[in-house]
Amino acid sequence: MAKETKNTEPKELTVEQKLKALYELQTMLSDIDKIKTLRGELPLEVQDLEDEIAGLSTRIDKIRTDVGELKAAIAGKRIEIETSKAAIVKYKDQQENVRNNREFDFLSKEIEFQTLEVELCEKRIKEFSADEKIKSEEIIASTEALEERQKDLEQKRGELDEIIAETKQEEEKLRERAKNLETTIEPRLLQSFKRIRKNLRNGLGIVYVQRDACGGCFNKIPPQRQLDIRSRKKIIVCEYCGRIMIDPELAGVTPDIKEEVVTPKRRTSKNKE
Repeated sequence: MAKETKNTEPKELTVEQKLKALYELQTMLSDIDKIKTLRGELPLEVQDLEDEIAGLSTRIDKIRTDVGELKAAIAGKRIEIETSKAAIVKYKDQQENVRNNREFDFLSKEIEFQTLEVELCEKRIKEFSADEKIKSEEIIASTEALEERQKDLEQKRGELDEIIAETKQEEEKLRERAKNLETTIEPRLLQSFKRIRKNLRNGLGIVYVQRDACGGCFNKIPPQRQLDIRSRKKIIVCEYCGRIMIDPELAGVTPDIKEEVVTPKRRTSKNKE
């Protein structure tokens, strides 16, 4: 005997239920936004400090590499000086045993060339030493700045962690509830709602009618459109700001009641007996 298969698909929600679910989701997301507002600019400040510290660290490493290269260049020039000085001594010794003026002149030119090499190397050493000094001072200044930024980062992180610790549990509960509620809303409608929220500064993608106007942009709503909103038969979007609109009662808000001006009845000439 074949077993009866149960329909496990979620029950199709009415338009009213969809709107109510969206408004409830909006309320949760707004509460999460308020928690984020409590943190203020701290997350951005922490991120900026982290980026600055990373930049300073990279800069210091680069300067240290440059200093190392300068020191190696200075050491190389000193070796060249010693080599040139040794060559000068050798050429001077050879001059004492030359056989003619041609050999003497050749050795003299070599001695002059090596002397110029020594002078050039000494000049380069002075230049490299000056650059090394400047870069070493840059390392000291950058290291001091890095230490200051690290102190600032520790302070900001402490403040942020304290706020997060105070609101973490509440935020996690709200996110879990919002996540569960999203599964009950049809994907296309949910996607449209999130897109509307993303394009708005205050994140209010669904609002209720206030004093015959959209609760988001406050533009007047025609009477027939207000009737459509109150009927809850279809999803109505504000033609000005694009927000989804619902009636106040669905949002659990008591609508504003306009006071009626009571005019006194005119008394007739006949008096009751």
